[in-house]
Amino acid sequence: MGLFDDLKQGTQSIGGGVRKPAGNHTEEVVFPTLPDTLEQFKSLPQAALSTPFDTAALTVVALCFYPKDRELSLAMLTYLKGPGSLSEYEKQFIRDRFMDKDYVPRSYFKGATPQNDYVPSEPYTICVSENPYSYDDQGYGKLYLTSGGADSPRAVQLRQAKDGKWYLWEQFLLADIRQPESSNPWA
Repeated sequence: MGLFDDLKQGTQSIGGGVRKPAGNHTEEVVFPTLPDTLEQFKSLPQAALSTPFDTAALTVVALCFYPKDRELSLAMLTYLKGPGSLSEYEKQFIRDRFMDKDYVPRSYFKGATPQNDYVPSEPYTICVSENPYSYDDQGYGKLYLTSGGADSPRAVQLRQAKDGKWYLWEQFLLADIRQPESSNPWA
């Protein structure tokens, strides 16, 4: 059973090298299917963490698992942190954001909007953008993802390690967005 299958049925379960900016650039990171385990997550081509775009997109995938399986989600995020670690503060912040808004991370997938309760289109696609200032701090990258429920893109900051891989440094993806229409009494 896939991660979003219960949503399609109308139910929800709660629970490479340094890039040089050339201006505004967007990449679509496509996942034909989503992983069900940490091992599958690590075996995704994007899990090589060779580009900041891949790491940013994988951050969304990892956060999507939180409502169903918190430990799996945190294990995925820990993998993305690489030589860093997921602090207790970060874990608390994520837990607080998921109190009543499990739809926020899946809003970053193409096709996920308030009108369809943030059910993403297949194949699962995340658009990740850079701008001329994305790599102003040496060794860091700040990329932007668009949510189907927000008016402006949200940032993910990444850090390139000595091994050349791009690791998650900080994410700003869990800010509030528009409610799904099914739970909005004013829609």
